[in-house]
Amino acid sequence: MEYKALYGEFPFLKEVGRERQEQFAEYFKSAPLWLMKELQMEELKKGTVFIREGEPADTVFFLVKGIAGATDYRIYGMSYDFMQYDKVYAFGGMEFIMDYDCYRTTLRAMTDCTVLKISRAMFEKWMYSDIRAMKYEAKQIGEYLLEEGRNSRLFLFMQGSDRLALLFVERYEKYQKNGRLYLKGNRQNLADETGLCVKSISRGVKKFMEDGLLKKEGKQIVIDREQYEGLKQIVSEKVDLE
Repeated sequence: MEYKALYGEFPFLKEVGRERQEQFAEYFKSAPLWLMKELQMEELKKGTVFIREGEPADTVFFLVKGIAGATDYRIYGMSYDFMQYDKVYAFGGMEFIMDYDCYRTTLRAMTDCTVLKISRAMFEKWMYSDIRAMKYEAKQIGEYLLEEGRNSRLFLFMQGSDRLALLFVERYEKYQKNGRLYLKGNRQNLADETGLCVKSISRGVKKFMEDGLLKKEGKQIVIDREQYEGLKQIVSEKVDLE
């Protein structure tokens, strides 16, 4: 489906960045018109949980705008944020591909988000009738599982501030703008994402500040290009990032 047709069906696409528009166009490249009529737009406020692990996987969500995060609550009853998504992705597509009846993780809006949603039955109808779409969905899931597995192995063998450095490097590479990354300095959120305790996070942030590898502006952590290179060097001494 061409851009013009997509804009006609979903005019809000004009408000998102070019990269997200291209991802959306690629995902729905061969989608039939009847599918476009089935998609429903929904605005999610920051913090909204829109998928819960264990609940029936009866709806598929497409992230069009904003950032969504995956959270695991199985580890000692704590919340552990292990993945963030900032591109068009079918949440619920993995459950379809793998024949799961229930969602396998919990997802929430990390920022205000715009999603399109469709019933799993209609999603399945599309996938079974469009081999290109089926292959693309399988590719998306494979890339996600590969990245998650690689990241899990990295964190398994890294300790303390090295984990924090890796997190900052990954965030910089994904979310920096004009050479600078701005992160909210919430210690608990950083602890959830790294699996470290809050005290370890505080020590790590303090150490990096003393070494000139990050700075604080109000409640935000700021990392520029030079500081990113320094953090990347720390990580590279432990693992091969290539």
